[in-house]
Amino acid sequence: MASPRGRDLAYRYLTTHILVDPSVQGSFLSEQAIADDLGISRTPVREAIRALASEGLVEHIPHRGTRIPSISREQILDLMELRGLLEKHTTLKVIERGVASSVADRLSVTLEQQRRLLDSPGHEHVIEFIRLDQEFHARIMEAAGNHEISAVYEKLRVRQRIIGAQALYTPHRWREVIREHADIVDALRANDSQAALRAVVHHLDRTLDVLLSPGVTPASS
Repeated sequence: MASPRGRDLAYRYLTTHILVDPSVQGSFLSEQAIADDLGISRTPVREAIRALASEGLVEHIPHRGTRIPSISREQILDLMELRGLLEKHTTLKVIERGVASSVADRLSVTLEQQRRLLDSPGHEHVIEFIRLDQEFHARIMEAAGNHEISAVYEKLRVRQRIIGAQALYTPHRWREVIREHADIVDALRANDSQAALRAVVHHLDRTLDVLLSPGVTPASS
């Protein structure tokens, strides 16, 4: 059995560097290549891949190996609908709890970190921009003060990262995202629940439009 450290390292690498790349959808994973990249044996890589398979993020094809499945239109619609329900509720909750101003301050830090990446959109910065995007939304979830909602959102994190990456993997979308995030921050700082709700809905609607645009995702499955 592999050490938890090696398995966790392989899992993080797969979910933050490999599965988020839309170009790898439909391809097969190489345990040896991943192990070589990380400088570990194949055993922890194999265990990480099994964990991903149990979550439905990769699929085992008999006699062929482990494949990264393509993401269907239905999966995108389902995830974005759930995100909408959670994010609209928690945004309003943040204002109701009287913590919107402090949350806006924390979101501004994340937003500034995203802005700094605009001038250098290399592969590693794509990965970092995606991580910061998730951090931005997770901060709102956490500030709503509902641990069960936060737990549900956390369970979606990897799947959301993989699907959402398709909208963020090309940097031309980054400036739009930054403007949309800034609108959310401004509405929270103003303690304006309706403006905050409109900003969140616009951001999610725009993300869905990008995800469903021709050439980004399959039309159906």
